[in-house]
Amino acid sequence: MADAPKMKAWIEKIHAYVPGKSKGADGRELAKLSANENPLGCSPDALAALAEPASPARYPDPDATALRAKIGEVHGIDPELIVCGTGSDELLNLAAQGFAGPGDEVLYARFSFIVYEIAARRCGATPVEAPDRDYATDVDSLLGAVTERTRVVFLANPNNPTGTFLPRGEIERLHAGLPKDVLLVVDQAYGEYLEEGEDDGGLALAAAHDNVLVTRTFSKIYGLAGERIGWATGAPHLVDALNRIRGPFNVTNSGQKAAIAGLEDQAFVARSREENNRELARFADAIAAMGNHGLRAIPSKANFLLVLFEGKLTAQAALAALAEGGYAVRHLPGQGLPHGLRITIGTSGQMDEIAAILRKAAEAA
Repeated sequence: MADAPKMKAWIEKIHAYVPGKSKGADGRELAKLSANENPLGCSPDALAALAEPASPARYPDPDATALRAKIGEVHGIDPELIVCGTGSDELLNLAAQGFAGPGDEVLYARFSFIVYEIAARRCGATPVEAPDRDYATDVDSLLGAVTERTRVVFLANPNNPTGTFLPRGEIERLHAGLPKDVLLVVDQAYGEYLEEGEDDGGLALAAAHDNVLVTRTFSKIYGLAGERIGWATGAPHLVDALNRIRGPFNVTNSGQKAAIAGLEDQAFVARSREENNRELARFADAIAAMGNHGLRAIPSKANFLLVLFEGKLTAQAALAALAEGGYAVRHLPGQGLPHGLRITIGTSGQMDEIAAILRKAAEAA
């Protein structure tokens, strides 16, 4: 088809995003612990807001004015310095598109969120991975990988899919070591799962400097993944750039209302954090008890645990055993983790069952 339209070479290099599975190979519905969704659902107030009648014939507020005002109120940010998106995914892509292009480089740590590579390639830039330190982001490696072509640095904190976390001092050191014309994007999709006092300082950096953008989402702790709502904040010129190229009417009427209601119910957020952190600790202890069988969990500050299979039981065999037991988890060989499974923290009963399945499989291997 020589005469057919030909996609750009950099688009051809993109491997399309593959979401977490919810069905077994036989088509059976599985308990979905593959997408880091909140097992508690969303706030009852957000659910009520979604049930309110609204005309689908009317466009939503293109500027999400009321939602930005509520985000600003909760986080102490001028609403004029906030831009909303179709999930934080849209905003991450826009950050690369707005500040990088052909001939430029977009930098991130190995074992980072797969959307960073897609965002880089989508705008024609070259994705660059910096070496990790035992699956965690290494600031020295990132700084050592910066070149005169680096335009954007992505940092997920806590990181997906590893759950690792860089404290405030390391984030500040990374920012201080970057050239001032390089944009640092701090992706805080799991930021609400941090305990009080564990703030990485990203929002403060974004408020104080011209080259820091922070993104957040309502898909995780707020339990509104199906509504696709995210937001970003940074200096006026950064917000202006994203507003220039974001989709018009990019957050639905229902999404805006649900997000506002979710922000007003911080008790639900606190309960989600407390229950997640309790079950995360219990599950991490259960995996540690299987260390003699070669199972190892990477310490996590998010709502999932990356479990490595370094003994006789392989990740593929564990994946099959969990599917047989009724659970879908995330296997990520495409991200250099053929020996790992990312397991979302579910209910107490679910985590006990998963631990039992893994123990049985490990003992039989």
